[in-house]
Amino acid sequence: MTEDNSSVAPQVFLRRELRELVRSQLQVLLEQRNFQGAKALLVPVKPVDIAEAIEGLPESMQAIAFRLLSKSEAIEVYENLESSVQQHLIEDFKRQDVLDIVDKMSPDDRARLFDELPAKVVRRLLKQLSPEERQATALLLGYEQGTAGRIMTPEYLSLKEGWTVARSLEYIRNRAHVSETIYYLYVTDAARRLTGIISLRDLVVGHPEQTIGELMIREVVSVQTDMDQEEVARLIQRYDFLAVPVVDTEQRLVGIITVDDVIDILEEEATEDIYALGGLQSGGDNYFQTNLLTVARRRVVWLSVLLITNTVTTAVIRSQEAVLEQVVVLAAFIPLLIGTGGNVGAQSSTVVIRGLNTDEIKTSGALRVIRREAIAGAFLGLMLGIVVMVWAFILQGNIQVAVIVGCSLLAISILASATGSALPFLFQALGLDPALMSAPFITTVVDVLGVLLYLSLARQILDL
Repeated sequence: MTEDNSSVAPQVFLRRELRELVRSQLQVLLEQRNFQGAKALLVPVKPVDIAEAIEGLPESMQAIAFRLLSKSEAIEVYENLESSVQQHLIEDFKRQDVLDIVDKMSPDDRARLFDELPAKVVRRLLKQLSPEERQATALLLGYEQGTAGRIMTPEYLSLKEGWTVARSLEYIRNRAHVSETIYYLYVTDAARRLTGIISLRDLVVGHPEQTIGELMIREVVSVQTDMDQEEVARLIQRYDFLAVPVVDTEQRLVGIITVDDVIDILEEEATEDIYALGGLQSGGDNYFQTNLLTVARRRVVWLSVLLITNTVTTAVIRSQEAVLEQVVVLAAFIPLLIGTGGNVGAQSSTVVIRGLNTDEIKTSGALRVIRREAIAGAFLGLMLGIVVMVWAFILQGNIQVAVIVGCSLLAISILASATGSALPFLFQALGLDPALMSAPFITTVVDVLGVLLYLSLARQILDL
């Protein structure tokens, strides 16, 4: 196992180096206006790597590099580009150039592109598409964003129960080029209702005269058009599917969702959750390609909330001025206590939010999870409290202050763990995003209640 891992890692690193080398060489060739050399450089390169190389070029060179590609290769490269680069290329291209590329894109990729474009541009492009492609794209755009209907592709192959294996294979040979995948083949009745599924493998090994009805599986796992895209991704992940059929309310097959789309969904959802945990609202955009003013506007929301809550903490400290005036050294430990409490709470909220996202934990088990995290907080507080108590005594030489700090840290750790695990459940029950809402509220609770608890405990122990 060790030898295999060590042999794979250098290859991955080398591939990254090669991609960067291709990008830098491509830029040099374009600067020298050596277009034949640039074209030859891209011949052996995979479309997804070409897309990455083009994204790394200055904007003035992106359209030039793209024009060096053949039409068939340009379509696949275009589908792999960032949305901002796609829009930039549309602005630089002539109308016919755009139509040739957009018209041949897969419907789901085209719909994703249209989501990013201004409405005026989308209307113009839709009018110029072929009737078949216009209908396919309009179908997807008719569904809400983030649903199965919006991310599916209508490019699939369906068979009939009465067809023989020989007839089905001939049909697949003639129609395979218009389908996103042929590894799963779906069986529908005269009303286009989904009745079964058969794999290409079962079809190939079947007898030529056998009918599809004899070979197909009738218990089909499917999704509704209005199912959330994240739930679709979990379903495909759960059953290890390469694709899943999408049906409407009348069980009519309207499209399929393939595993490559699911990978994009999982990446998108994970990115949103990570941004939300930091109190950021990404808005679905690429953060590093978003206008700085927009970035600041989105980030200032929760920073303002935290700023306001810090004034509440200040008010709590002012209400306990009498304690601090008599034992000034207590103020030195406030940042340590609330900082540690915030970190403990953030850890608890992170594991709970992740568990909710992956369905590892359910809302029905909230009390068990909160109790477990509170106990974990007690253990953490006990260990950290002993360390801080010893350190406080070494610094101040006052056993009472050391005990106050240690006991406060124990109580704050329990409070932070319970709060950090409880808030995600609360916000999910209220229909709010647990990831976005938890971080600032955890900080609020730990700051305000932690300081109040600390100074109240000091008043009791010091008998002030």
